[in-house]
Order: sequence, then C-alpha cells, then structure tokens
Amino acid sequence: MRTNTGLWWLLTVFSAVVAALYIGWNLIAHWPAQAAANPGANNWTIFTNSVEWVGSVALVFLAFMAALIAFYIGKVHKAQGGELPEDTLTADIDDGDPELGEFSPWSWWPIVLAASAALAILGLAVGVWMFPIGVAVFLVAIVGWVYEYYRGYFTR
Repeated sequence: MRTNTGLWWLLTVFSAVVAALYIGWNLIAHWPAQAAANPGANNWTIFTNSVEWVGSVALVFLAFMAALIAFYIGKVHKAQGGELPEDTLTADIDDGDPELGEFSPWSWWPIVLAASAALAILGLAVGVWMFPIGVAVFLVAIVGWVYEYYRGYFTR
C-alpha cells in the first residue's frame, strides 16, 4: 500500500504540473489576440477570455482527485498497522489470496443475466415495450442459475 500511495502522490504532482503548463500555454497563446481584440478591457477580462476553461478545470480537478486518493490510502495504511502481503518481498502468492466465495466457471447464466440487463436498459432508452422482455429474460436467467446447482454434475 505504501507503493500505491507513492504512485498516487506522483500522479498528483504530474497532474498539477501539466495543469500549470496547460494554463500557461493557453495564456501565452491567446493573451495577445484577446488584448488586441479588446483594447479597453482590463486584465481580468483578458485572462478569463484567454484560458480554455474545460481542460484547465479538468486537469486541476484531476490533481485534487489524485491527492484525495493518495491521502486516503496513506491514512488507511497507517491505521491498518501492518504491511499487506503485496508489500513484503517474502510473501507467498497464497498470502494475498482471500476466499472470494463460489464461482461457477462453467456457467452461461451470468452472460444471460448481463444480456437481460442490457435489454432492459435498452428498453428504457429506446422503447418501453422492450423493458418487460428484459425483465422476463432476467427472471428466466435467475431461475436457471439457481436451478443449475440442483441437477447434473454440479448438485450440492
């Protein structure tokens, strides 16, 4: 986790530098044209017309977001009191491999569930008549997925 924190702080610094360069480049490129177009305008008006706001705000907020994540990960690392298996060089692969539950690699039902969700959302976006079809396919997929554990080779 210490490495992750360092990477996020590095991304924060990089984003801040890129934002400063982006804003400075826009000011250098557009200030003379704005000053010539508005001869009686004050500097603040020329500044607001010279900056490209969408990219500038996005890059500044990217730096803030990366700093927020880096701060949070650093606090979690301190509060946890120990190193994660990923941070120690003597750890085995199994040390960082928790039990995630049951997974059926042979099952086709998750694909049908995803298709039913896509059909239902498409029905909301395109035509409301498609939504009940998506819900019906969803119910069939849920029943099929649950039922698959009670028959054949995979019974429990």
